[in-house]
Amino acid sequence: MKQKYTDNQTGIYLRPMTEADTDNIVKWRNTDAVRKNFIYQELFTRQGHEAWVKNMVGTGKVIQLIICNEADDMPLGSVYIRDIDRTHNKAEYGIFIGEASARGRGVGTAAARLMLDYCFEEEKLHKVFLRVFAHNKQAIRSYEKAGFVQEAFLRDDVCVSGKYCDIILMAKINE
Repeated sequence: MKQKYTDNQTGIYLRPMTEADTDNIVKWRNTDAVRKNFIYQELFTRQGHEAWVKNMVGTGKVIQLIICNEADDMPLGSVYIRDIDRTHNKAEYGIFIGEASARGRGVGTAAARLMLDYCFEEEKLHKVFLRVFAHNKQAIRSYEKAGFVQEAFLRDDVCVSGKYCDIILMAKINE
């Protein structure tokens, strides 16, 4: 990262993920509060995360950053872009707030804005998109505040626990 991405209002910043973050990532991804919002809800393992780092982050297919509290450097969650497409200059955005104390106070919206800044300024992407469950109204509002707009409504797009769910596709274009 060429510069520090900080939001003074919420008191957070983004930093590159390191091996030392593995235990937190695994713990966070396995909490019900986080897992229920992922399309792929299987339990997360240390081995799975290490494979993700090696095969995805290590090859440049994914960029994953940690959301930290500025006051004490405590990790709060993670943002990432995946399936980075250098031909069309786009990638899929993802986020999870792992620490319950960080939820509901604007951290997700601030982290999304910071990650968009990073994607447009440093990665020179033209478009960042995301998929969100249509019933996840809180996340949709947060994404809209960060600048994402709805591009599509995908009816019965994914099957989770035997139930088909609608997905909203949202994106932000680098103007």
